[in-house]
Amino acid sequence: MPILSHLAIIMDGNGRWAQARGLARSAGHRAGTLAAREIVRETRRLEIPNLTLYTFSRENWRRPPQEVTFLFELLREFLSQELPELERTGIRLRVLGELDGIPSPTRQVLQHALRRTAHGSAMTLALALNYSGRLEIVRACQQLAQQKAPITEASLAAHLCTADMPDPDLIIRTGGELRLSNFLLFQSAYSELYFTDTPWPEFTPEHLHRALEDFRRRQRRFGAAVEEA
Repeated sequence: MPILSHLAIIMDGNGRWAQARGLARSAGHRAGTLAAREIVRETRRLEIPNLTLYTFSRENWRRPPQEVTFLFELLREFLSQELPELERTGIRLRVLGELDGIPSPTRQVLQHALRRTAHGSAMTLALALNYSGRLEIVRACQQLAQQKAPITEASLAAHLCTADMPDPDLIIRTGGELRLSNFLLFQSAYSELYFTDTPWPEFTPEHLHRALEDFRRRQRRFGAAVEEA
C-alpha cells in the first residue's frame, strides 16, 4: 500500500454547482466552505499529516471584483469560525502564496490564525492563496541567483513555499476538469492524480475515501521497473 503523507486538493466546481441550481455563484462558494470543513476534519481523523487546499490562484483575480471580494470575506469568516477547532485538534495552518496581495482584513485574520496554530503538531493545513506554481518556481530561481547559489533540484525545492513539507502523494481535482491549473507544478512531478466530476460542494468524506481507495490500488514506481520498485 503506498504511503500518503501529503494530500492536495483542487477545489473546483463551486460556481457551476450554484448556477446549475439557479443560485448565485456566491451560494456555491459558501457551500464549498462547508465541504472544506468536513474534508479537513476527515483528513485529521485519518491522521494524514499534510493537507493542501487550492483556495485562490493568482489567475482568480480576473474574476468579477464583487466575487473576489466575497471570496476573501468568506475566507475571513471561515477562519474565524474554525480557529478554535484548529487549535483544539492540533492543526497548524500554513499559507502557500503571496500574503501581501491579500486584502488587509483577511490578511490580518490569516496572520492571527497562523500565530495561534503555529505549534500544532497533529496535521498541517496549507491554503494555497494568491498562489501561482510558475511564479513560485521563478521566485525560487531569483533567490538562488541573488545568493549566487547553485541551482539544483534540492536547492530549488528548499526555496519553494512547501520547503518543509513532503511533495504531494495524491492530488484530487473535483468539478470535472482534467488539469493542474498552475498548482504545485514542481512538487507534483510524481504525484498520483485523481479527477472526479463531483463538484466541490458535493464532495463528501465518502468521496474522499473513494479517492483514497483508488490511490491504495496504485503502484508508485518513480521511474523504476515493476520488479525494482
